[in-house]
Amino acid sequence: MDVAGLLDLYRQNGLKIATAESCTGGLVAASLTAVAGSSDVFERGWVTYSNEAKSESLGVPMELIADKGAVSAEVADAMARGALRRAGADVAVSITGIAGPGGGSAAKPVGLVFIGLARKDGWSQVERCVFPGNRDAVRAHSVSRALAHLATALTAT
Repeated sequence: MDVAGLLDLYRQNGLKIATAESCTGGLVAASLTAVAGSSDVFERGWVTYSNEAKSESLGVPMELIADKGAVSAEVADAMARGALRRAGADVAVSITGIAGPGGGSAAKPVGLVFIGLARKDGWSQVERCVFPGNRDAVRAHSVSRALAHLATALTAT
């Protein structure tokens, strides 16, 4: 589904989207707002690149970041839930990962990305992905996958 179709789906259901991004630096929000008329669906977004930003802007506990790492399923979940809560939106998507070229390790390689989703009814999920390619490719794959998740979030149970 293209972005315009995704926005139409949310519009038809009277729903709002929020985003919380780290390694993508706002590219999901940019993709959504590139479509004219997106303001009736896209509520707001955060670029929370630093650990402090994740904590201050989204309410992600610093203890969680210290324990699990900023690139983790738990932090992706907390980012999505924090964005949902603070935006008053219906669905929130979050992305945290290692786009490279540096910053990876054996446990957390370059290309590792966690995409979180949360709905105001309490449903949530996190997907662990390892995307191939350079920094631009990892970021592009992350955005594409996040947009696909926004489409499936409406019917997931």
